[in-house]
Amino acid sequence: MSHFSTVRTELRNRQALIEALGDLGHPPLEGSQPVRGYRGQTLIADLAVPQEQGADIGFRWNDAIGSYELVADLDLWKQPIPVERFLARLTQRYALRTILAASAEEGFQVAEQTSQLDGSIELVVSRWDG
Repeated sequence: MSHFSTVRTELRNRQALIEALGDLGHPPLEGSQPVRGYRGQTLIADLAVPQEQGADIGFRWNDAIGSYELVADLDLWKQPIPVERFLARLTQRYALRTILAASAEEGFQVAEQTSQLDGSIELVVSRWDG
């Protein structure tokens, strides 16, 4: 029998999380959204990524830890990569989105962004002080 699992994350910024999910091709539905699991069971999350086969991916805010947690029926996980790899990719895109937002806020512009063969991302930002 399947059931919902909760995976803690360090993802705290809602907008960066939304943008990172979109970058990975999983634009989420926002607001209180049902996340579907085994035999139609549902759980309410703050962000939901519906899946065609019915085992959705959700994120809900956890006040106790001050971050979002992934909620899903992991027994029904149908992504092409394991959940650990999905979270690693999501965390990388989240970090990039967070850095880009903070850089722009400080007046920096992206001069160069390069994806390396090892999966890392090299980012060069610049700012002209007049």
